[in-house]
This record gives sequence, C-alpha cells and structure tokens, in this order.
Amino acid sequence: MAGGASFDDWADQYDAIVDRAIAPSGETRSYFARKRVEWLAGRLAEMGLAAHTILDFGCGTGMTTPWYFELLKAKRVIGIDVSAKCLAAARRKCASPAAEYHLAEHYTPREDADLAFSCGVLHHIPPRERAAAIRYVRDCLCPGGIVAVWENNAWSLAARYTMWANPFDRGTRPLSARGVRRLLGAEGLTVLRTDYLFIFPRLLRVFRGLEPNLARLPLGAQFQVLGRKE
Repeated sequence: MAGGASFDDWADQYDAIVDRAIAPSGETRSYFARKRVEWLAGRLAEMGLAAHTILDFGCGTGMTTPWYFELLKAKRVIGIDVSAKCLAAARRKCASPAAEYHLAEHYTPREDADLAFSCGVLHHIPPRERAAAIRYVRDCLCPGGIVAVWENNAWSLAARYTMWANPFDRGTRPLSARGVRRLLGAEGLTVLRTDYLFIFPRLLRVFRGLEPNLARLPLGAQFQVLGRKE
C-alpha cells in the first residue's frame, strides 16, 4: 500500500471529505459502507460461508467495522492501513476488544482470516505494486478464504465525478473489473463472481429494488469482485 503520509494529512477530515464528494448521490459514506457489507453478506450466505475473522485491508477510519460485527457476525476484525492517524481514529470509533488495527508494514500475514475485504484501495496503489498487495492479502487468508475487492466503476460517470471531487482520489484512475480479476488470478486466487452496485441515487430510490437483477451489468458506481484462496 502507498500514500500513508498523505492520508495522515486528511485523517481528521476524512469522513467529512468523502461525504461532500458523494453528496450528489443523496447518501452518506455510512450508507454505502453498510450496503456493501449487506451485499457481501448475501453472497456469502448463498455459498454457505461464514466470516469469523475478517481482515479489512485499507480500513481507513474504521467506518465499516461495526457492519462486520452486525451483518457478518464477525468474531474478530483486523484493520490494516498505511495511515497511523486514520488507525488512531478507527481505534477511537470502534473501541472493541474484538477489533484490532495495525500499520501494514507492522502486520505479518498469518493465513488466519476467513474473509479479506478491500474497498477503494487498489486505485491508490501504484500499478507496479498491486501484485504485491494482492499477495499480502492472499497470505492473510486461510485456505478456502474469500477476498472481496470493491472498486469504483470506470464506466460510471457518478464514480468518476466522485473521484474528481475527492481531493485524495483526484489524479488516480479507476481500475476495470477485468483488471481486478486479472490481478486476483495472477496471484492464484479463483475468481467467483463480479457484481455492480449503486445505480440509482436517493432521488430515484424507488428503483433500487431493481438493482439485484442488474448487478451483472456494468451500470453501478462500484463493483465487487469475489475470489477464493484454494
């Protein structure tokens, strides 16, 4: 992972900055964090899988941690990030004995996570370093463990606007779902499925019930690629 110092600069304002960038959607960062985990929970349930130990790769300020406990019934959450200030904020927000937070450079993979979750991280990592990042995540997973990678959809105008409006995303480029699948496959992870989510803003929320039927089409602002360590 890269960019620890720059994210330290934004740590105190991180949540507010993201909320401003996504304001045209009519929703908050917390809404999207919950919906991502809800979607993932549904896919894991379909596969009959449980996630007792979850690695959050690029956990930031810990926004997603409560949803791991509530929606996935996690027993342990390990947050990894490059920003010491973001990790300090996560510890303040999520002061649970079942949640721990580590700088990436200080945490050694132990092959003990049932699930690795990453949202909006890869596009911040220089292309030449992404394979190493995926290997790091893979080595954190137990055999049969699942990795869920969320990234912004390059085909979505809403996602591109959000990245432009967000100062720590500005200048980065979104990855394609094909690119994420290629990264996972190259590091020995079996790709299971790709889903697109977040098509309709709050103004058109009456249509959100259609989104599960449209999830295989590249219409949503974000996509999830699921992979498995065999």
